Amino acid sequence: MTATNTIAKTRANTKTSVDTRAEVAGGALVSINVAGAVIGLWSLASLVGGMVAAGGPISLVQAWFGAIAGM
Repeated sequence: MTATNTIAKTRANTKTSVDTRAEVAGGALVSINVAGAVIGLWSLASLVGGMVAAGGPISLVQAWFGAIAGM
C-alpha cells in the first residue's frame, strides 16, 4: 500500500464520520423543533378551547382571575 492510498483512505473515513455526526445533529435539531411546534400548537388549541368554553376572551380572563383569587 502506498502513502497516497493510505492518505486517501484516512480522508474518506474522516469525512464519513464527520458527515454522520452532522446528520445525527441535524436529526436531533429537527426533532426538537417538531416537539416545540407540537407543544405550541397544543397550547394554542387549549387557549382557544378555554375561550370558547368561557364565552370569549374577557370571560376567560374574568374566570381565570376568579380561580386565582379563590372566588
